[in-house]
Amino acid sequence: MKRVRAEVLSVRRLGAYHVLTIVAPEVAERARPGQFLSVAMPPHRAFLLRRHFSIHQASRRGGWAGTLEFAVEAQGPGTRWLAEVKPHRFLDVIGPLGKPFAYPARLTNCLLVCEGHGGAPISFLAQELRARGKRVDMLIGGATHDHVFKPIEAKRMAQTIRIATADGSMGEPGSVADLLPEMVEAVGAQVVYAAGPREMLRRVAELCVERRIPSQVALEERMACGMGQCFTCVVPVIRKDGSGYDHLRACTEGPVFNPARILWDRWMGEAPEPAPTPPEGFPVVRSWPG
Repeated sequence: MKRVRAEVLSVRRLGAYHVLTIVAPEVAERARPGQFLSVAMPPHRAFLLRRHFSIHQASRRGGWAGTLEFAVEAQGPGTRWLAEVKPHRFLDVIGPLGKPFAYPARLTNCLLVCEGHGGAPISFLAQELRARGKRVDMLIGGATHDHVFKPIEAKRMAQTIRIATADGSMGEPGSVADLLPEMVEAVGAQVVYAAGPREMLRRVAELCVERRIPSQVALEERMACGMGQCFTCVVPVIRKDGSGYDHLRACTEGPVFNPARILWDRWMGEAPEPAPTPPEGFPVVRSWPG
C-alpha cells in the first residue's frame, strides 16, 4: 500500500453518487478490482476516522494514466464533505487496500451481480475480465433508478444485461437476486461475482452453493482503521478443513471472500454467538473482540 497526496481532477454527479477522479499513479499501478481506498477527513473532531471506498477505475495507460476513481454516496458528514470537494484540492489517500477479486484461469462465462454502489468495483472487474478475453454478463440494480450505478456503461461492457429496481423505476421491479436463477441459466454462468447489500449477497451465495457454481463476493462492512488493527470489520468464515470458523478482517483478509464459507446467519446477527466452555477450575475471560 502507498500513502499519497492525491490531487482531485474532477467530481461528477451520477444519479445518487458523486464520482471523484484523483491523481495517484503509485496507487493506480497496483490497484485491482475489489480493493479499496482509505481517505482522510478534515482535521476536526467531527471527522474522527478515515472513510473507505471501493476503487471504481484505475487508469494505467493513455491520457488518464495514473488516475483513480471512486464513488461516494453523500449520506453522512464525511461523504457529504467529499461530494463537495473542488477540483485541484488534495486528499490524503492510502491504497490499494484489501484482497482483490481473483480472475478465472479456465472458466470463461462470468456473471457479474451488483446493487447500489456495489456497481463501482463490479464495473472495474468487468473491464479487467473483458481484457482477459472472458465473456461478461451483468445483473445490476438499486433501490431507485438513481441508485443503479452507470447502467449505460454496463450495457456497453456486458454481452447481456438485466436491471432491477426496488421501486420498478428502471428495468424490472424487485431485487437482482429475484432474477438471478433465470439469468444463471440463460447465460450459462460458470462463475459468479457479486457486490452489494448483505441480504442480496446471501441469496447469491445460497444459489451458487446449491448449483455448485464458483463465486466471489465483495462484502460491505463498516471499517474503522481499514488496515487490520482494530478488528471492527470481522466476518465469521469457516476454516478450509471444516474444523470451526475464524473471525477474518474484511479490510485485510477481505473484502472479497468465498461466500460458501461465510456463516451468514452469524454475520448478519441472526444467530447467537456461542459462549465458550472454559476448562474446569478456570474463570471465563472474554478477550476483545468477542
